[in-house]
Amino acid sequence: MQIGFYIIMAAQFFSALADNALLIAAIYALREMHAPDAYAPLLKLFFTVSYVLLAAFVGAFADSMPKWRVMFISNGIKIFGCALMFFHVHPLAAYAVVGLGAAAYSPAKYGILTEYLPHRLLVLANGWIEGLTVGAIILGTVLGGALIQPKISAMLLGFDLPFVDTPIDTVVEMALCVVGLLYLIAAVFNLYIPDTGVDHKPLKKNPWYLLHEFGHCLALLWRDRLGQISLAVTTLFWGAGATLQFIVIKWAEAALHLDLSKSSMLQGVVALGVAVGAAVAAKFITLRKSIRVIPLGIAMGIIVIGMNFVRDFWVAVPLLILIGALSGFFVVPMNALLQHRGHILMGAGHSIAVQNFNENLSILIMTGLYAAMIKADFSIYTVITLFGLFVAAAMWLVRRRHQANQRERDDVIHLDDCNAH
Repeated sequence: MQIGFYIIMAAQFFSALADNALLIAAIYALREMHAPDAYAPLLKLFFTVSYVLLAAFVGAFADSMPKWRVMFISNGIKIFGCALMFFHVHPLAAYAVVGLGAAAYSPAKYGILTEYLPHRLLVLANGWIEGLTVGAIILGTVLGGALIQPKISAMLLGFDLPFVDTPIDTVVEMALCVVGLLYLIAAVFNLYIPDTGVDHKPLKKNPWYLLHEFGHCLALLWRDRLGQISLAVTTLFWGAGATLQFIVIKWAEAALHLDLSKSSMLQGVVALGVAVGAAVAAKFITLRKSIRVIPLGIAMGIIVIGMNFVRDFWVAVPLLILIGALSGFFVVPMNALLQHRGHILMGAGHSIAVQNFNENLSILIMTGLYAAMIKADFSIYTVITLFGLFVAAAMWLVRRRHQANQRERDDVIHLDDCNAH
């Protein structure tokens, strides 16, 4: 790995760290406003709507200039969204602006990997990126939870610069300042990401052309025998993962009697498991072997239902780590396979935009359904059971589809089987 890859990782780490700390701060802000419980999952809905609505444009935007510049601009948009929340714009609206920056950031973040590295290293690179991102999720949720703890927030609010009267008077404002600083650090790293030398396509000014081109890329990836399988798995994973974030918080409050600060840290426990699973997958799974991990998705869905029977914190921790590890182990190879097929079929930025469209449409649907169930006063235990059964059944159907594809023609044999590390 070259030095540029480590700079990409550093930029991604600080940006993801800020994203996840901001989510906890935004949930806290909603609770301070006495907003309904259903508003918390709506944060994810507002965040991801840009991924879906702008999917036809952000991929072309990412491919129209060096990826480092796209990432720098996108972090600027995130900082602006953070500032809006600081100046008391409604958290849902401000978080939607942050989501706009994230939607533009993602095709560049993943697209640069396929430009910068040979495809035989994509599983390894994705393992590193996902592992580091998960590390940022762990630290971000822990940081967000720590910033709203009374003792820590009181200490930070009591800190003042000599002769400077800062406008930071509340816990939310203090947390937003810390998050904004993290986004600034990520933006600095963006400036040092190397240019890969790949030719860039001029950005078309006709939106109908971009929509037509995106529709063509979307159909192309879903028709590809390997692309459709990897896209189905990652689409399901991200929708389920986003919903699980809110399920864990609600479940920890109901079953383990933890407050928001402590229950948000349990999200980090799941993320720790994802990091372990991602690291193991990066070391042992090649592109050709990537399809073999699908049964782990079925197992994860079934094991999630076990949360219903846990009432002890020290039993909950290993269970959540196991759920995360299974997730990380099966999604990293699928993500690498999807990037490989997308890069071959249509180019890095466009393929990531298609991926983001499907994955975030899944997040919108699944978090929307979760919010509707909470609003309808469904028990969290009923929600967990339905969630686990859905994940297991969906992964089983994907596996059956792949088996049917392979009976017609063996596409897996053409994948690189070099050692991933």
